[in-house]
Amino acid sequence: MLQKQRNRGQDGAGLVTIKLDSTPGTRYISRRRSNSPQYLKDLFEGVFSHFADVSEEHMNDPVWLKDNKPYTGELLLGHLRYGTHGVNTIETVHPFLRQNNWITRNLVLAGNFNLTNVDELFAELLSFGQYPKEKSDTVTVLEKIGHFLDDEVQRLFNWFKPEGYTNQQINGLNRRPSGCTETLTACQ
Repeated sequence: MLQKQRNRGQDGAGLVTIKLDSTPGTRYISRRRSNSPQYLKDLFEGVFSHFADVSEEHMNDPVWLKDNKPYTGELLLGHLRYGTHGVNTIETVHPFLRQNNWITRNLVLAGNFNLTNVDELFAELLSFGQYPKEKSDTVTVLEKIGHFLDDEVQRLFNWFKPEGYTNQQINGLNRRPSGCTETLTACQ
């Protein structure tokens, strides 16, 4: 799809994969970006280099691939950058990440957009006590969403903790499928 939409972005490309239900201590988000003159070629060569040593048997085993290789997972996001401001550095190529040690507080965002109220939203982030790493459309949107995500994760933690769930169980409850209103064991 990135190749087919190449005319939509001439400044760079990126992709991210997310593994669901990964084992703690293993990488579950893999991201690669490129702003080289041949950005799509560079992007996919970088991803495919992780599979050069994989046997045909393992290449046809999605469970093995997910457990052993980056860029394999259930969620995929690709983006072509069409720069609307600033310089064309690797830092401006999407997807952007908001990483956290709590799995339920990680965010990935990509998009070509311009905010007309970035100053207002940035000031609001400061009023929340945040200290954003830069003042740009994408970082402001990412941190704004992240603020509400953090609030909701904390609200759920406060909801489940008095019921006697452990912190690890609550983490699983925060990640349960939407619409699952049963008890912890029934949702797993």
